[in-house]
Amino acid sequence: MKFLDLAKVYIRSGGGGGGCISFRREKFIEYGGPDGGDGGDGGDVVAEAVDGLNTLIDFRYQQHFFAKNGQPGQGSQRTGRDGPDVVLRVPVGTEILDEDEETVIADLTEVGQRVVLARGGNGGFGNLHFKTSTNQAPRRANPGQPGVERTLWLRLKLIADAGLLGLPNAGKSTFLAATSNARPKIADYPFTTLHPNLGVVGVDNAEFVIADIPGLIEGAHEGRGLGDMFLGHVERCAVLLHLVDGTSETVAEDYRTIIGELEAYGGELADKPRVTALNKIDALSDEEREERVAELTEALGHAPMLMSGVSREGVTDVLRAVRAQISEDRLRRKRAEDGEEEDAPWRP
Repeated sequence: MKFLDLAKVYIRSGGGGGGCISFRREKFIEYGGPDGGDGGDGGDVVAEAVDGLNTLIDFRYQQHFFAKNGQPGQGSQRTGRDGPDVVLRVPVGTEILDEDEETVIADLTEVGQRVVLARGGNGGFGNLHFKTSTNQAPRRANPGQPGVERTLWLRLKLIADAGLLGLPNAGKSTFLAATSNARPKIADYPFTTLHPNLGVVGVDNAEFVIADIPGLIEGAHEGRGLGDMFLGHVERCAVLLHLVDGTSETVAEDYRTIIGELEAYGGELADKPRVTALNKIDALSDEEREERVAELTEALGHAPMLMSGVSREGVTDVLRAVRAQISEDRLRRKRAEDGEEEDAPWRP
């Protein structure tokens, strides 16, 4: 299934049915009177967060969602039938934006959460509604209210506890594959990862979700490379794991590039807790390792963690450092959702 995290939809709620003008004309009834029923309400357009979806690809093939109109009222005091609602089933973590792509209408972060995007029009009153002691034969009825038509954007932000950051080919996908059951595409060239990947990792009898996004390059906030279109997927994370390629000869500059892109992106992303690790140390000699650590320590202000996603050296320590930045509430919730025992051992 192709990953899609942004979609444009056109919605329209149903219009209300018109009221009915009708009078009783029955044999052996001396006095008739108005008996026109009210029109039915139009259908709503509703968005609902459901389980089992992780992409908006369904909205690539269907963009128009129109609810049915309410039926008009009828004689004998019969009210028209309401129009059925139209439900947009979206993944958990979907933001619903107005047409300007900036105004957030709703943020669906829990399974079962619903929001009415366009309310159907009310049905019109029939002439029975206007009967009074001084107007016993009203000849008027209200038309139904029209529906609401609008254009919206759906933007998916994956629900994850930790996010992976780094330049292209920093080893993020290798790390995810080594610590979880996720199987992202791995190759020895940049921009192998073209869409985000999720993996459930565990350490010390606790599990959490890590999101791997495509690598950033300098100027990503201006649209260079894959741009910053995927940074929204780590906005909900509690902690960021920044991997620096140890085989690069400019590790300090690589580190500053990513930090600069986070600051240029804005919001609270640059202020989130970060764990910085020097990756691919298995490919370095002892002398090269010392040089890279010293250079990165000067840029960081403290010593980075050391690890290798291939040999798995230092991976457990990095996972424990990430785990320490995630609140117990999030971890317990993940275990409850997955139905796992808290004391179940983790096997990498």
